Amino acid sequence: MSAPIKETAAVPAVRPVAKTRPGPGERKGEGVVLNVFSHGFLALWALLIVLPLLWLVLSSFKTDAQIGGSAFGWPQHWSLDVFSRAWSKGIGDYFLNTVIVLVFSVPLTMLLGSMAAYVLARYPFWGNRFLYYFFVAGAMFPVFLALVPLFFMVKRLDMLNTFQGLILVYIAYSMPFTVFFMHAFFRTLPTAVFEAAILDGASHTRTFFQVMLPMAKPGLISVGIFNTLGQWNQFILPTVLMQPQSGDDPERYVLTQGLIQLQQQMGYASDLPVLFAGVTIAMIPMLVVYLSFQRQVQAGLTSATLK
Repeated sequence: MSAPIKETAAVPAVRPVAKTRPGPGERKGEGVVLNVFSHGFLALWALLIVLPLLWLVLSSFKTDAQIGGSAFGWPQHWSLDVFSRAWSKGIGDYFLNTVIVLVFSVPLTMLLGSMAAYVLARYPFWGNRFLYYFFVAGAMFPVFLALVPLFFMVKRLDMLNTFQGLILVYIAYSMPFTVFFMHAFFRTLPTAVFEAAILDGASHTRTFFQVMLPMAKPGLISVGIFNTLGQWNQFILPTVLMQPQSGDDPERYVLTQGLIQLQQQMGYASDLPVLFAGVTIAMIPMLVVYLSFQRQVQAGLTSATLK
């Protein structure tokens, strides 16, 4: 007689678990595609910037016939004589006028803007937010809308075609962005350092200049570079405010005005290499400044978001 067969419970079939996360190989493939796309975009962007600059510099060494020929052909004769001719035709005076204005306008913009941003960021008082948004609104206000009242205001102060008038306008023009940038930077600085300086007996002025301002050095360098670039390349403001008011009033053109003036003086006797040389002279200082401080600019832009 055979033994009874025991019934066993049916074992349910095991279903494969669906993948919810990509495997290492898939993630690697996606990373490669993203890197190729990003590097390709950056390479295209670099070409769009470098090629016009290269064409501009090469055209300074060409003749009028060569400029009208091949756009990217190499000059047949390399000589720096065209730069000396451009300098003697007025570029030197325009360059000096621009440097005089920026030597005063950029430091004063940094000083006043940093002081205003520091007070708005560190000292709560009635109307604080109103003043802050007032500066922010100034950064969004188109300068073209203020040209007519600005002209008559500077004229009433008897500062048309004067360096001090243009310096004051540049400071007012750059203040909103400076306050907005430095306000965000000062808010990220550690409060403990500020409180320790106050407890040690330091005055508010000493705390600002000896403690907080050195800590904000990356932000100062970044916004200083932006202000230098913006004021160096400014055209509409000096065109309106730096025009001779009489026959005895001397010309105090800055570089952007001087390049247009140089083109108008040529008339039909065009000397395009001199014009290109003048543009190259105006461009080189800003390239040197930016390339020299690019690491500080990147550090200043990222430090406020990382803290």
